Amino acid sequence: MKKEIANYFFLIIGSFILSLGVVGFLSPNQIATGGTAGIAIILNSIFELPIGVLFFLINIPLLAIGLKFIGRQFAVKTVIAIALMTISIDLLKEFIQIKPLSNDPLLATLYGGILVGIGLGFIFKGGGSAGGGTIIAKIVASKSELKPGLVILILDSIVILSSAIVFNSLELALWSLISIFATSKLVDLVLTGRSNEKLVHISSFKELTTLGTLIHEQLGIKGTIVKGNDLSGTEKKDVIYIVINSNRINMIKQLVISYDENARMIITETKEILGKN
Repeated sequence: MKKEIANYFFLIIGSFILSLGVVGFLSPNQIATGGTAGIAIILNSIFELPIGVLFFLINIPLLAIGLKFIGRQFAVKTVIAIALMTISIDLLKEFIQIKPLSNDPLLATLYGGILVGIGLGFIFKGGGSAGGGTIIAKIVASKSELKPGLVILILDSIVILSSAIVFNSLELALWSLISIFATSKLVDLVLTGRSNEKLVHISSFKELTTLGTLIHEQLGIKGTIVKGNDLSGTEKKDVIYIVINSNRINMIKQLVISYDENARMIITETKEILGKN
């Protein structure tokens, strides 16, 4: 129950933040974001209908068509998110009539993209979606060999091209591209957080139990030793993998080199870490 309450809170706060980004920054400067929200901004300049209403009219038919592809629970939360965004966008723009928070294209692009990304991140975290693009991607992916990510990229490209034509400005389309990029980065940040830790793999033909002990004793780090062989199967080759804070990378490098200067280290970013072991 607590988890579901939290999910609906994420849907509410995410919908409002996304709406603020659209109304406060993107729409007044004719900068389109990705997906159906971007299409609604473009159509608003053609038909002069409220953006929220257009957003609703675009998404509901798509949702009805794609219901069997996205699951009932996901669909319910998506409908709630769409309704919340429809109300929030038109409430802010048509009734409260908030003024543009910036008329500078750079600031509007970046902050609009950031707010839309944060809003989408919270909506995804709550178990819903912003509709259109996700639904179309799932339908197309189920009927073809195209991956959902590629379908969304194609859809966003169509939105950008359409904005260039409708707004008669290549420059605005380029701003839209930056906005979509900022949105994607903030979605990832909200969903996975910013990790300050690295994943380190250490492989060596030397026995690594002693090195593992040194790492644990000197750095206080726990990890895992995987026993194995090289690809030829003729030589023993063990692997240690550990998660370590970024500011201690140099310490682990020096420790490994002092133990085996021929050891191989692979250091990668960590997106999300779950559990304690």
